[in-house]
Amino acid sequence: MWRLVASPGFTQARRNAIAEDAPAVVKIKIPEELKADVPQTIWGKIFSATPVVMTVIATMLAGLASSEMTRAQYDRSLAAQQQSKAGDQWSYFQAKRVRAALQRNTLDLLQATVDVHALDLGKLAAPISAGVRTALEKGELAAIPPAGALDGKVKAALEAIESQQLEPKIAALLSDVSDDELARALTAARERANALDAATTPVNRAIDEIEKSLAAGEQSLRRDFTFVRMRYTAARYDAEARLNQAIANLLELQVRKNNISAERHHRRSGRFFFGMLGAQAAVIIATFAIAARKRNLLWSLAAAAGAAAISFAVYVYWFV
Repeated sequence: MWRLVASPGFTQARRNAIAEDAPAVVKIKIPEELKADVPQTIWGKIFSATPVVMTVIATMLAGLASSEMTRAQYDRSLAAQQQSKAGDQWSYFQAKRVRAALQRNTLDLLQATVDVHALDLGKLAAPISAGVRTALEKGELAAIPPAGALDGKVKAALEAIESQQLEPKIAALLSDVSDDELARALTAARERANALDAATTPVNRAIDEIEKSLAAGEQSLRRDFTFVRMRYTAARYDAEARLNQAIANLLELQVRKNNISAERHHRRSGRFFFGMLGAQAAVIIATFAIAARKRNLLWSLAAAAGAAAISFAVYVYWFV
């Protein structure tokens, strides 16, 4: 209210005129353009937050794509390391098999050129243990550690590789094999190889000592001893080759499994990347919507693109 101050210069008529012209309350009127910019409904408020939400989703999908690519590279690197180990085991296997074959060829030549008789162990001066006696008399190893029972899934995958099945079938079998089960099988195979080495080392040393003691002995006794020693050595190389082959096969399974995992993560990375592009497209559409101030259709397109990006990301994460 305007306050009228009494003064000699103001007549009652003038005071009444001022009071009639002065407004009783000052009102503020919002322009219609500003009212249009204020969301009036819940959906309007949700749509108004679309650019921010889509930006967050795009950033999240970009992080997932980068994470999947990193895991793919890690699996590739691990597969390369395991392939190197498998190559070493295959080299050991081939070397053992070649040595066993050379021993047998020499035995055949020895039998074809000279008379070989059964070795008389009583003529040997050194004491002979039970393991050495078995090795010299029968050409067999005293004790070969028994093979543990393989998991059915691991065994099926090994048989598929040995029979040269198609890669999709091998991949399907390997998808059912757990990393822990494969690691346990590999550990058991290595322990078996180490146990064979530990069991044959004393016998090998004893045979070497006997051979040294026969250096100045009878020629026929040395020849007979050489024959039985080579027969035992060929059998030992064969046993070691089979154990190295078992380790190499399990390492090959690990290589294939990690390569399959790397391919899967690579595919997931690419699809997360496409999801990120969809979210960024939603941000662009929402930006154009704000610029053009035509929210109804364009905001709906932005929301639909964002929902599609989220759905696609969830599908890739859980099912691909």
